[in-house]
Amino acid sequence: MAPLLKLLESCFELFVPLVIAYTIDEGILGNDPSAINRSFWLLALLAAVGFASALLAQYFAAHAAVGFAYDMRQKVFQKLLTFSNRDIDHFGTSAMITRMTSDIQGLQNGVNLTLRLFLRSPCIVFGAMIMAFTVDAKSALIFVGTIPILAVIVFGIMAITVPLHKKVQTGLDSLMVRLRENLDGVRVLRAFRQENEQEAAFSMENTELKKRQLKAGHYSALTAPLTFLVINLATLLLIYTGTLQIKHETLTSGEVVALYNYMAQILVELLKLANLIVTMTKAKACGDRVWAVLSLDEDPLTRKADEVQCAPPNDPSTAVEFASVTLRFDENAQPVLHHIDLTAKRGETVGIIGGTGAGKSALVNLIPRFYDASEGAVLVLGRDVRAYDPKELRSHIGIVEQKSRLFAGTIRENLTFGGKTADDASLWQALKIAQAEQLVADKGGLDAAVEQGGRNFSGGQRQRLTIARALVGGPEILILDDSASALDYITDSALRHALKTLTNTTVFIVSQRTASIRHADKILVLDDGKAVGMGTHDALLTNCAIYREIYDSQFKAGDKA
Repeated sequence: MAPLLKLLESCFELFVPLVIAYTIDEGILGNDPSAINRSFWLLALLAAVGFASALLAQYFAAHAAVGFAYDMRQKVFQKLLTFSNRDIDHFGTSAMITRMTSDIQGLQNGVNLTLRLFLRSPCIVFGAMIMAFTVDAKSALIFVGTIPILAVIVFGIMAITVPLHKKVQTGLDSLMVRLRENLDGVRVLRAFRQENEQEAAFSMENTELKKRQLKAGHYSALTAPLTFLVINLATLLLIYTGTLQIKHETLTSGEVVALYNYMAQILVELLKLANLIVTMTKAKACGDRVWAVLSLDEDPLTRKADEVQCAPPNDPSTAVEFASVTLRFDENAQPVLHHIDLTAKRGETVGIIGGTGAGKSALVNLIPRFYDASEGAVLVLGRDVRAYDPKELRSHIGIVEQKSRLFAGTIRENLTFGGKTADDASLWQALKIAQAEQLVADKGGLDAAVEQGGRNFSGGQRQRLTIARALVGGPEILILDDSASALDYITDSALRHALKTLTNTTVFIVSQRTASIRHADKILVLDDGKAVGMGTHDALLTNCAIYREIYDSQFKAGDKA
């Protein structure tokens, strides 16, 4: 509706110069008051209809642009929720925030202006040229020569500015990364007195962004003065030739005024069109970045099971099996894990230990299929993980990551992530096992508020709540990825004893503390992505030098007993 109403408005506007010409020639020069009256009422009618059309067009354009931005945000957010870990690593958090906010706002502005001007401006420009032919064909040739020159200017500048606006948005991404890191790590910056250094680094990136914006702005700003120059030269030529034709009585004064008005209409519309071109070039750059998200091919990690070749089902009594698993995060990268073999029976507790960067988190991330094994196979409950629909696979698994993440809301809302239909009794039971029952009671119960990121809880409290969240759904496989690092030894011990009561749950405990895994049924020792030891705590102390070294570094000789 918006462009059609704008088209209607422009059609009425094109008749105005003809009415003015009639008024001058017939009413003023012809000394006919009735002609002036008729022209007045006709101009009033054209103005009223044009105003109503413009008002409705503005409303529909704004409504459509806002609705478009709403839909785009919904689609981008839905797409983000389907991203695999690999996709998230590729784009980065800050870049995705920029795409969700600044880029979609740029698209909204582009849609709004396009609906209002995309049909109106060309209609006025070419309509004025056609109407000029109805007045005088010879003078109209000036319009024919002017419009192609203007088109070259407008589209030439557009070709230059589109890549520049893309660089501006990329620079905004980089600035967002810097800003986000400083906000997240503000305590670290203050602790190490790095405020001045970070301010200098931010200033440097901000200066670079300013240079990019100025360069794009300088080229975009050329549109208006160049358009003015061409139009004014054409107007001078039109007035000169019109004056000569009046002298030879081949044109009337009213017709020359009409031709001048048509040239003035072209000037006004081209200025609007120049503004539209600048906005569209920004919107084009923003749209490319948003489209890069929406058009991203579906990662194999998120595909349905029937789209992937899978290994045949294995022994259903086995909860998890790693069969000669090798993992690379990129095809050309070095392996993160090398030929890992591990079998965990239902109800067993498996400990995984190793130094920093040994591949512990990478190994357990293969179980919920956050990444796919480059070689070998990972089987869950007797089936290859690639044979599952991702949602079905993860419904069997509860996972607590290294960094505890709570969402703004209430404790109840956070806990029911693990099971939407869980009743209060189930929630309190999960809290009891996670050693968080008294904590929640002291906070005021399940409906106590949780601030953004859980900042109104300590690190240990957040860890216990995230463990409870993972337990609520009654998972058959529970992964604790170094999720008790902020707990004291007494709470950690109580948690491990409580987990022993989950006789039907296979528990994977990733830790750098030997105390956290010493009572596990099976312990896997990793070193630089390789399995260098497997067995019970006592056996590994005897036959695995790396495990013995970790153990000795954590316990004094007098404490080992």
